[in-house]
Amino acid sequence: MTTERALVLGGGGVAGIAWATGIVAGLADGGVDVREADLLQGTSAGSNVAAQLGSGLELAELVRRQVDPELQSREIVPSMEKFAGLWETLSATLAAMPTDSVERRRKIGALALNAESVPEPRRRAVIESRLPVHEWPERALRITAVDAGTGELRVFDKDSGVALVDAVTASSAVPMVWPCATIGGVRYTDGGVRTSVNADLATGFARVLIIAPMPDAELEAQAAGLVAAGARVEVIVPDEAAIAAFGLNPLDSATRVPSLEAGRAQGKTEAERIAAFWRD
Repeated sequence: MTTERALVLGGGGVAGIAWATGIVAGLADGGVDVREADLLQGTSAGSNVAAQLGSGLELAELVRRQVDPELQSREIVPSMEKFAGLWETLSATLAAMPTDSVERRRKIGALALNAESVPEPRRRAVIESRLPVHEWPERALRITAVDAGTGELRVFDKDSGVALVDAVTASSAVPMVWPCATIGGVRYTDGGVRTSVNADLATGFARVLIIAPMPDAELEAQAAGLVAAGARVEVIVPDEAAIAAFGLNPLDSATRVPSLEAGRAQGKTEAERIAAFWRD
């Protein structure tokens, strides 16, 4: 049986959280409330946005939490050198491996487990400050992470027995930047280690809206697979203004306000297209 609508949110750092929040706000400005989705699914930055959207807070309050210094999350900003070094190391190590393979995920997991980073509790506190509500909502919410040891994908939900803050911390554990998250004795790394959106997990939904802050080599194929399974699919990716707002380091908290504003403006321009898809 096909369920109706899924909202799938991909990874993209602090900038991606702000931009995706802006997209949702801009769509709402244009009369399209995608928070009504039957499923909220998030990977990495998207896990934070999905949890925030599922919190029950008004959208205006979620926007304020991005732009008001008194309400903003307490971020740890990695150096540009550390962020750039992440991509250099991954590119050199993984160039010959298929994008979505267990072997590739195990290799990234090993790099993540051996990297120096901040203590786990300090990183978890950042996620606590991002989430306005720390309990799972009753509605369907899925959060992805990857077992750093085995490379296997894990999907957390309210029935998984894992606290929401822990699930989002695991999903947001950018390898070689943030520490792997320990849950039940298992070390988890970022859900984006599989693919930055994991859109194929929404198979079975009739309409799937994908908000993807960062490039994903698997996204086109995953969207095609959803269509082949009977879904209607729409994708929103950053426009030029959003890319400029992200800057060179999307993990920098200084990107929040410009990324939110760029996302909101883009969401308004996308509202008519998405309305025709989301409502009929």
